[in-house]
Formats: sequence, structure tokens, C-alpha cells
Amino acid sequence: MAQEQNQQSTGNKISTTYVTFIVLIVIVISIGALFLAGNAYITGDQLTAGFLALIGLIAMTLSVFILFQSRRQGVEMKIEAPKVMTTIECTNKTCSSKSVREYQRGDYVFKELDVACEKCQGKQMITAIYKEVKEKEKTYGV
Repeated sequence: MAQEQNQQSTGNKISTTYVTFIVLIVIVISIGALFLAGNAYITGDQLTAGFLALIGLIAMTLSVFILFQSRRQGVEMKIEAPKVMTTIECTNKTCSSKSVREYQRGDYVFKELDVACEKCQGKQMITAIYKEVKEKEKTYGV
């Protein structure tokens, strides 16, 4: 299931390694522009030096910003595994025993369990398997 979610997220979004690679290339190019700006300033071409320095600084600033934003977004997108619960009911018609426990590997609906009912000692059966849904906090725009 985690692999399916991972494949869907890579299909819809650009991977962080790709973004990091592109950002690092832009940083290298901006450092090159800064070196060329320094060289142009030494040779006396101040207008070209100013433009190259401006381009280098803007590219460097944007690259570092994008790099930090992509790293922060990756941390925020951690996915919590939902809690899956199993409902167990007694098969005896006169007994109304019902219990809920965490899902165990091998559980399936209508599976008869070897554990006897606590009230009537009858057989128990799994009647439902579901995930717990956490209610999202309501946010109000102010």
C-alpha cells in the first residue's frame, strides 16, 4: 500500500532529488556568474560586473530558498498509517456480545475464531474490518 502511494506521489509531483539536482546546477551557474562579475570588475567593465553580480545573487537566493522549501515540504508530508480495527461478534443469536480489537494479519470478514465467547462460550466471528477516521480540526479563516 505504501508503494502504491509512493508511485502515485512520484507520478503527480516532481521528486525532491530531481529538484535538488536542478537547484545545485543553478547554484553552480550563479557562482560562475559571480566569478565572471568579479573578473569583469577587475578589468574595468563595471556595468557588466554589476549585471552579472545581480544575476548571480538573485539566482543563488532563489536556489537556496527553493532548496529549503522542498526539504521542509518533504518533512511535512509524512503519512501516518491509519489504525485498522476488527469487530468481533458472538454467533449465538441470544448472546449480544460484541468486541473491537486492532486488526491482526489474517483477519477477514466472516472468519470464525477459535476463541470462545466470554458470556455464553459460543463461537465468535469477525463481522467488520474498518479504519479509524480521525476528525480533522476545524480551522476558521480570520
